[in-house]
Amino acid sequence: MNPTLYYIHDPMCSWCWGYRPVWDALQQQLPETINIEYVAGGLAPDSTQPMPMAMQNTIQGHWRNIQAKLGTPFNFDFWSNNIPRRSTYMACRATIAAKDQGFEIEMIEKIQQGYYLRALNPSDIPVLNQLAAELCQIKPQIDLAKFSSALLSKETQCEFERQMQLARELSAQGFPSLVIEAQGQRRSIAIDYLDYRDTLAEIIEFVR
Repeated sequence: MNPTLYYIHDPMCSWCWGYRPVWDALQQQLPETINIEYVAGGLAPDSTQPMPMAMQNTIQGHWRNIQAKLGTPFNFDFWSNNIPRRSTYMACRATIAAKDQGFEIEMIEKIQQGYYLRALNPSDIPVLNQLAAELCQIKPQIDLAKFSSALLSKETQCEFERQMQLARELSAQGFPSLVIEAQGQRRSIAIDYLDYRDTLAEIIEFVR
């Protein structure tokens, strides 16, 4: 059985967005024998309540910190163009609904770009449907009605609960996290937000 690299994430996690370029570079260098499994850990439960101003200021501070340390772009218009909510579970469900049709990775990227570059709010179901419709322009095989239905289905919720439980079992380090599994053994892999090479070396050493 081939090794599995678990990527524990939330599509609305700002550090996951900051790690994105290195994560993409790491995937390009991984041996083809290593399977990659995305695990949506769920950062913030469903909520209809506006985010308190103190929390908005704290999260904007995180964005500025990531931008300063990593050079990651953020569109701060999000905070004036929307009514922010501390609610990421629906975006996680969208990645699972997309996986059912084979566009999980593209959906994660769309959510991140929509949130951090276009100042859209992926906590909102209409925004998630909009992003799926945009992907449909590139991948016309996507069934938008099926996606919209899956977004709110019991099956998607059950899979999301499974992934959240798996995330807790795999790592207590938050998002993003990497865990490699091979021959029944697991190891947490250190993340370098600026360079993939040490991470790659640790993975290869473990699977030998």
